[in-house]
Amino acid sequence: MTARILVVDDIQANLRLLEAKLLAEYYEVALASNGPEALAMAARWSPDVILLDVMMPGMDGYEVCRRLKADAQTAHLPVVMVTALIDQAERVRGLEAGADDFLSKPVDDATMFGRLRALLRVKQVLDAWRQRSDAARQLGIEPPPEPLATIEGARALVLSEDAGEAARIAGALATDGIAVQQETRPEAARVALLEGRFDLAVLCLSKEGGDVLRLASRLRAEAATRDLPVLLAADAAQRGLVLRGFDLGASDHVLRPIDPNELRARARNQVRRKWYQERLRDDLDRSLELAVTDPLTGLRNRRYVRRHLDGVLRGSDAAVMLLDVDRFKSINDIHGHAAGDMALKEVAERLKSHLRAADVLARYGGEEFMVVLAGAPTDYAAMVAERLRLALSNDPISIGPSLLPVTVSIGLAIAPVGCSVPGAIAAADAALYRAKAAGRNRVEQAVPGDFIAAPPEAPAAG
Repeated sequence: MTARILVVDDIQANLRLLEAKLLAEYYEVALASNGPEALAMAARWSPDVILLDVMMPGMDGYEVCRRLKADAQTAHLPVVMVTALIDQAERVRGLEAGADDFLSKPVDDATMFGRLRALLRVKQVLDAWRQRSDAARQLGIEPPPEPLATIEGARALVLSEDAGEAARIAGALATDGIAVQQETRPEAARVALLEGRFDLAVLCLSKEGGDVLRLASRLRAEAATRDLPVLLAADAAQRGLVLRGFDLGASDHVLRPIDPNELRARARNQVRRKWYQERLRDDLDRSLELAVTDPLTGLRNRRYVRRHLDGVLRGSDAAVMLLDVDRFKSINDIHGHAAGDMALKEVAERLKSHLRAADVLARYGGEEFMVVLAGAPTDYAAMVAERLRLALSNDPISIGPSLLPVTVSIGLAIAPVGCSVPGAIAAADAALYRAKAAGRNRVEQAVPGDFIAAPPEAPAAG
């Protein structure tokens, strides 16, 4: 997962050391040696994560973080503070200023890269929603309001085999008005999280930690809990388990003995981020209903997906899929247009249920659909395409008394950053043509030559 990292430190040796480590992992790196320079670089370069030293002359890291979070242009950027301070109060001070996490000097490589991967996953989701907000603004639709400062009324589930530990965590969270449900078994916690509407899960690692980490992984696999913030509580000696938890989708962590103020600060940050994402999603879905939604399927329409793809390609690679329902005309001819409409609605629902919240699925026209995955690696995009194909081919669609076998052919193109929208779509369309010609009900991937002959840009249709 490549990304832009801004490193801020007043000591040149520290800057160069972190730069070398990050470049070795194929990150793009920019450097700043003081607070004002960091603020200017963040606004101009738009990094994906900022590694910010705390102790700097003049404007320290806390003030830089506060200013970043107070500016609408940079408020969404994850900030990781790098510090030699071990005082718990200083960590809380940084979290209150808006920091997402801390790294202790000397920086441990495994911890740093584990935290970067976790933060980049969250930022990718939020960036997708922000791009949708930008598309709405271009269409003349007001953006959603800013998130509320308070988190009173939030709901959290605390899992700990130690009832006393769970009670202490619940008491700390209750100070901020968070209602807490306590569980002692991972399976009971999973069922409760799937059935209830929670804003945070605090999972306390047992000595081995395996059952809790499996739960964290399963939460990310379930649609109902895919975007739920997961905060791990662990012993200092369980560093390896925490890093594994980040790879499995954990959002944050706190170490035992748990400081109530640090726990509250981390919980507030996670709940606010979740509420902000939900507000973006809910308000945009309502506002964009007429402008960018296909009235038959309820999916985004051609106009929206082209604008979205344009925004994605300005900053990252994108996987573009064109899906065409095979022999759809025969459904209309044999069963009537009403049956055809019902079939398209069912196709849309099945496709949507097999995609992440951050992915964009649109009806591109007639019986054709488009999927855009921002920053998706080739192997992952191919896996998703095959999953979508099987979601339709494995089970016929029920239309009244009839069971209709429905399949799709899929053209997949991995468009590089800076690629034009017509070029990316032309490549996916060429791959789709080969899938049709090769017998249908299959996935074909675009080759480099497919990106050359891009048609001229045409006005997006509804």
